Amino acid sequence: RFRLIGEPVRIRLLDRLAAGDRSVGELAAELGATQQNVSKHLATLHRAGLLTRRKEGNRVLYSVADPTVLALCATVCDGLRTQVSELARIVGAAGS
Repeated sequence: RFRLIGEPVRIRLLDRLAAGDRSVGELAAELGATQQNVSKHLATLHRAGLLTRRKEGNRVLYSVADPTVLALCATVCDGLRTQVSELARIVGAAGS
């Protein structure tokens, strides 16, 4: 799971999907990425069982299949925020 969410685009996709189902086109527009790139990452997350997909008309909608991955992402992101804040404090103190 860490390897799967180690890719920043995948974390951003999971973050968007936490708010509800989305299509590839919607996600690509929200992230400013190509549909091909988004599709590739969604397929990887789907194969790993983290996402489900369903067809609605001519669109495929993705959703989070395993909500525990969202908790894992939150934990990792919180840790990174703390680390960045600490580094900013250190750099700010060194520049004073």
